[in-house]
Amino acid sequence: MAQVIWTEPALTDLNDIAEYIAIDKLDAATSLVQHVFSVVDRLEQHPRSGRKPPELKDSRYREVIAGPCRIFYRVVKQDIYILFVMRSERRLRDYMLESRDENSK
Repeated sequence: MAQVIWTEPALTDLNDIAEYIAIDKLDAATSLVQHVFSVVDRLEQHPRSGRKPPELKDSRYREVIAGPCRIFYRVVKQDIYILFVMRSERRLRDYMLESRDENSK
């Protein structure tokens, strides 16, 4: 069985999304976090069940959807690294460029 390892940036992404939702709907934010963890936990049994992101077809990354979130991960041997979480309506390229800009400051 594979082991799921959440990276700090992915946990921060999920926390940021949940905090934004919690401003208006605390119950919805709690449900979202539970749903995301439930979807990710299934990867322990089926690590390659996620799809290759359409924007990254030739990459080693995969994603699962836990509406309204896209969860990106990579499988390395028996480990599943959760790399980042983003809202599904955001464009991946813009999200990645924004993240790089923030890291360079």
